[in-house]
Amino acid sequence: MERQKFTITGFYDKKRDGKKITMLTAYDYPMARLVDEAGIDSILVGDSLGMVVLGYESTVPVTMDEMIHHSKAVRRATRYAFLIGDMPFMSYQVSKEEAVRNAGRFMKEAGCDAVKLEGGYEVLEVTKAILNAGIPVLGHLGLTPQTISKLGGYRIQGKSAEAAKKILDQALELEKAGCFSIVLECVPDSVAKLITEKLRIPTIGIGAGVNCDGQVLVTNDMVGLFDRFVPKFVKQYVKLSTSISQGIKNFKEEVETSKFPDEKHSFAIKEDELEKLRKK
Repeated sequence: MERQKFTITGFYDKKRDGKKITMLTAYDYPMARLVDEAGIDSILVGDSLGMVVLGYESTVPVTMDEMIHHSKAVRRATRYAFLIGDMPFMSYQVSKEEAVRNAGRFMKEAGCDAVKLEGGYEVLEVTKAILNAGIPVLGHLGLTPQTISKLGGYRIQGKSAEAAKKILDQALELEKAGCFSIVLECVPDSVAKLITEKLRIPTIGIGAGVNCDGQVLVTNDMVGLFDRFVPKFVKQYVKLSTSISQGIKNFKEEVETSKFPDEKHSFAIKEDELEKLRKK
């Protein structure tokens, strides 16, 4: 059967049927094409691009224009996966009007299918405003990288009963507001399992154990392209940085020793034409 585009209905259907949802990040055309062709359900153009692509120290400096630029490239490569644009820091915190306008840019300019916002109670009214504008929203609770300074660093969230209850309550509020799914990041697996069981909408885990309805990873982490640090929850399925680095070293050596380009990688001219050239 011909593959169909994954939609919001697919998120609900998979949770109902007990099938896992797959999600990966992509920030450019080549990677997005590989992810989409591999059959991944959803692609997130994450603000993580600030660190793994643009070289920032955190996700905080990422701008809307940078997110739109990368989202448009990903859209060009994506035929089947559900495409989500990650709203960067200060693109939705100033006012509901500005939040709706920026969310609309992801849909209108970049062709995204939905947007993602970090936070719970503090973004509830903004989330409702975006949803009321007809734009689907993916929630994000637990560790929220945009507010990492307020959280005291990259720490596991929900370790106490009180903290876990707050995450659960916020998840229920986001569900009530109309979010189609919620990312749970760096939450104890037992807490994520409880939240997943309580919600009607699916949960997408990242460092939240196996019992979430789906899983997401930063692709550059998963394939070993970003090695500044590797979070505990990341499994590296390949180590591309090692292969690429070796390839670059091989190129350098062969150029310096005149081994490249060789005859196989060069173009020839007929001998009689060459002779004519010499006589000119």
